[in-house]
Amino acid sequence: MQKTHKIPESVLVVIHTADLQVLLIERAGNPGFWQSVTGSLDAVDEPLLATAARELFEETGIAADGERIALRDWHLSNVYEIYPVWRHRYAPGVTHNTEHVFSVEVPRDIPVTLAPREHTAYVWLPHLEAADKCFSASNAEALLQLPRVLGR
Repeated sequence: MQKTHKIPESVLVVIHTADLQVLLIERAGNPGFWQSVTGSLDAVDEPLLATAARELFEETGIAADGERIALRDWHLSNVYEIYPVWRHRYAPGVTHNTEHVFSVEVPRDIPVTLAPREHTAYVWLPHLEAADKCFSASNAEALLQLPRVLGR
């Protein structure tokens, strides 16, 4: 069986309500590591919007239907160094990932169903408080930029 490596291209999906409450989820293998939805492309030709929708559903059970629940592409990409603890998932020599930022506005009472192998808890927080809680600098920056991107 040949080991397949993760593709060093991913999405970040900020989930928020109209009043800028943000959903954060805690990583199962890393207690205290809070984040928005993230995930890598499954194939090099997978469209970014499809990746964002897939990861949103896999990690939270929230389905983007394109109407009531519509993903917003920020047309923003971040390149960052992959944490050494996770580099074994990528091909030898791969040290950086390109992350594409999306957001989705949802009703505050939307049901959230976590993928238990990936996340253990979730919390809704005001966007500034959520930014302080994120372990990822690019995720925190996206949360700080949320009002500007939304024009609020």
